[in-house]
Amino acid sequence: MPNKKRDYYEVLDVPKSADADEIKKAYRKCALAHHPDRNPGDKKAEEKFKEATEAYQILSDAQKREVYDRYGHEGLNSSGMGGGFGNAGFGDIFEGIFEDFFGGGSSRGGQRPRKGSDLQYDLEISFEEAAFGVSKSIEIDREETCSNCKGEGAKPGTQRKVCSTCRGSGQVIASSGFFSIARPCPDCRGQGSSIEHPCSACRGSGRVAARRKIQAKIPAGIDNEQRLKMTGEGEAGIFGGPRGDLYIEIFVTPHDFFTREGTEVLCEVPISFTQAALGAEIQVPTLSGPTNLKIAPGTQTGETYKLKGKGIASLNGRGIGDERVTVVIETPTHLSEKQKDLLKQFAEIGSEKTNPISNSFFSKVKKLFGGSHANV
Repeated sequence: MPNKKRDYYEVLDVPKSADADEIKKAYRKCALAHHPDRNPGDKKAEEKFKEATEAYQILSDAQKREVYDRYGHEGLNSSGMGGGFGNAGFGDIFEGIFEDFFGGGSSRGGQRPRKGSDLQYDLEISFEEAAFGVSKSIEIDREETCSNCKGEGAKPGTQRKVCSTCRGSGQVIASSGFFSIARPCPDCRGQGSSIEHPCSACRGSGRVAARRKIQAKIPAGIDNEQRLKMTGEGEAGIFGGPRGDLYIEIFVTPHDFFTREGTEVLCEVPISFTQAALGAEIQVPTLSGPTNLKIAPGTQTGETYKLKGKGIASLNGRGIGDERVTVVIETPTHLSEKQKDLLKQFAEIGSEKTNPISNSFFSKVKKLFGGSHANV
């Protein structure tokens, strides 16, 4: 009687709720552990490897997995979906896995166009520049396509030579137990060709180092540590591939008296005791210049006034924020004798109406302690 097949989820040691990435990771782990090249002559390891591969073939296919979840192994057999090594596309399963065995690199060789590397540039701007936007000229070092050989790497008038080892495919076949695997050609490093006469300007690389000036447009409303992407301003591509991208990391210099919350500008403004008590019209700073602000009589320290539309533009174009001005009442120092006498007279004729907050506070304190504490 043939052995009963194990549950595919049990084989890969994953729950039935596992997503595609979890299944792939589990199979990769199992395949690496039981691969015949790591376990030469071990028939049990080879069987576990085959068993894991069959489980992966089924569970990585949404249609087959649905049939298996409903009807099990019998459902797959009756529908002709059973696992096996003859299924189309099976070789693709191993492309990422066997990089670990053969030192990395894709099995698909040759001079394939490759995108250039991305670059990053740190840019410091002022608070005002972040608020209103600015255009900055920056310089970056990057790899450019060699103008002498047009990126070919070979001396002008000569050509690259087809690799004799892989015959231009960029890959060689390596034996791996019971089947064969393609890996990058070690002689041409997967390029499929070699250079007999390198370009004198780039020494065969097809690219040269260069410093370039770029005009970076910083949009109004950008905030500290946000990034801008400049498409196609990174390293030059390889074998005709597209350029990489340039990412600009923004650092906003702290302002002397403005801070920011989203699109709102915050500012603290000191006012005198008399301005707070009697009311006044004062000048306050905004990003667009000083403006007048009316202080209401009896204003308390910490009160906030809003200046409509004096904040920062929204990056998504949804209007401009406000400025919030918080007043801080400044206590006078170094008083003259006459000033002291006047303040003492003021205190002697004070009433609940002149000090509503403190009188309310000490009234509550007296109630709390049964009237045993005097108003200090």
